[in-house]
Amino acid sequence: MHRLLFPMPILAILLATAACGGCATQVAQAADAAPDGARHRVLVSTDIGGTDPDDFQSMVHLLVYADLFEIEGLVASPYGPGRKQDLLRVIDAYEQDYPCLARHSERYPTADTLRAVCKQGATELPGASGLGEPTEGSRWIIESARRDDPRPLHVLVWGGLEDLAQALHDAPDILPKLRVYFIGGPNKKWSVNAYNYIEQRHPELWMIEANATYRGWFTGGDQQGEWDNRRFVASHVAGHGALGALFVDAKDDLKMGDTPSVARLLHGVPDDPAAPGWGGSYVRIWDGRKTVFHGLPTRDAQSEAFGVTEFVLHTPDGYLPEHHTQMTFSGGRPPSPGVVEEGGLRFRFSPRDAKVWDVKVQSDHAALDGLTAQFEATPASAARTRSVSTRHPNWWIDDPDPAQAVGVHPGAKSVSRWRKDFLADFAERMDRCRP
Repeated sequence: MHRLLFPMPILAILLATAACGGCATQVAQAADAAPDGARHRVLVSTDIGGTDPDDFQSMVHLLVYADLFEIEGLVASPYGPGRKQDLLRVIDAYEQDYPCLARHSERYPTADTLRAVCKQGATELPGASGLGEPTEGSRWIIESARRDDPRPLHVLVWGGLEDLAQALHDAPDILPKLRVYFIGGPNKKWSVNAYNYIEQRHPELWMIEANATYRGWFTGGDQQGEWDNRRFVASHVAGHGALGALFVDAKDDLKMGDTPSVARLLHGVPDDPAAPGWGGSYVRIWDGRKTVFHGLPTRDAQSEAFGVTEFVLHTPDGYLPEHHTQMTFSGGRPPSPGVVEEGGLRFRFSPRDAKVWDVKVQSDHAALDGLTAQFEATPASAARTRSVSTRHPNWWIDDPDPAQAVGVHPGAKSVSRWRKDFLADFAERMDRCRP
């Protein structure tokens, strides 16, 4: 039997819930409320409509719980085809289900209220600096954070960090108000320059960096019977209003990889990322997560998986500003463009997987084109992970303890252990969409 290491207020909620017959919704409401009864302020930055359909699923989940939050912003900041219009599509479906939802709670926001806080964020990747131009989305983050409200602003980043990086650059005074939950992993690979800017220039930011823990929402745990990813959707989402139809149309099995960012506010201890909860448990980050290779690395060179890896090549004679050079990694995307900095040609990458990576240089300069290399991304050593960063006092990351992993995914078990609980609660919420 697992010992549940909940703080006393959460334990009391769970005991009370058991006494009333397992009212999952009451647990969510009680755990969500601040001591004065105030709700969490939430702003979501999402790549909805971009490269992964699961953002539609996570947005459906957020909206059926919308009576528990003050949703202050929905920012579309994808790399790829997604735009603000994709957010509005979900809100159109929500509007159809709103009469059913409102019968259960008068605190559901109207569709027009949600449309008013939808903003367009960055649509292009920035350069090596991690910064581009201010966007409607980045300006809205600043405006929201500066509101005269004692509560922090929970910024849930389901895609790239570009709008958050731009907001911090343009208004560093907002940093103390922010509580950021970043779904990293593949998003970090695409957003490595914005990540590098935030990590280097704003190390005191309050940040949960979930590179793999979020995978516990759809891997591991009890997946028997109705809890199977596909069966759950068929039984508890399909046929449940317009939101259910949109969820299934996006993907007919369960992924919802961004949802742990919301779930930790429903059932957990928002101010303590180490505490157990539906959104996972995290540990303080350690130093030394960036590796810089001067020259092309050899097969025995190592860097940290999910860290930042930089390559600095000698700038060859005759290399002009109009030349273009990029690196690709095991044939994947995105390529890393080379930027001349401090006399060298610099490339930046975040290896998502612990494996050997093949590096290839493509250039219109003959001295660079066709160069190859290899390096191995490995998990951080136990000794390193035990050395808590003093430079990042409020930064948290996946628990590297092997006991908390699901397969190769560190920390995922701290989410998957709650699978039946959070899916049963979500099923009850989806029932609200039925006439």
